[in-house]
Amino acid sequence: MDVLKKVPHRHFVFSIPKILRRYFLYDRKLFADLSRCAWESLKVFLQDAVPENDPIPGTVIALQTLGDFLGYNFHAHILVTEGCFYGNKGMFRVTPPLELKKTDDTAMENLVRYIIRASFSQERMQYLDQEGEVVYTSKDGRTSKNFPTLEWLANLCSHIPNRGEQMVCYYGHYSNVSRGKRQKHGSDDVIPCLITLLIALK
Repeated sequence: MDVLKKVPHRHFVFSIPKILRRYFLYDRKLFADLSRCAWESLKVFLQDAVPENDPIPGTVIALQTLGDFLGYNFHAHILVTEGCFYGNKGMFRVTPPLELKKTDDTAMENLVRYIIRASFSQERMQYLDQEGEVVYTSKDGRTSKNFPTLEWLANLCSHIPNRGEQMVCYYGHYSNVSRGKRQKHGSDDVIPCLITLLIALK
């Protein structure tokens, strides 16, 4: 199912200090709370940037826990519309440009592949049967680390979601409720009409 509409998007990464990560390791219910906080922050920011009444951005948040060598590093990759939808006829208001690095279509596609990939790369993992160890190589191939088998399995299991836990969340225009309403009225496939906010320079 296609979720993202043909409108500009931005990529943000939300992370938390190392000292707080242990709380998320032992209480995964906090994931949903932090995801909601990230959404509410971006929503207010984007709604304040457009003049329409009741504008709503679209956001997809992918929650991840993987750090270097299977370390625990909770963070959220966020794809958010660079503006807001409004009305019921597929109108979209583009926000004024931000002083951030632009993400082209190819980079966006690679990003989506990255955030839905497996937690670790099997190609970078080697099992040493005689030693009872797993060797894991860094992404750049320059360093590696040896893990006792049971320690490796324990680290790996810490990244497995609980039953029913959502690791990809949809908000605003991309939420299940919004998509369901549009599908009911046959308007979900409407190509958005982009409106750019022009600022007069004196």
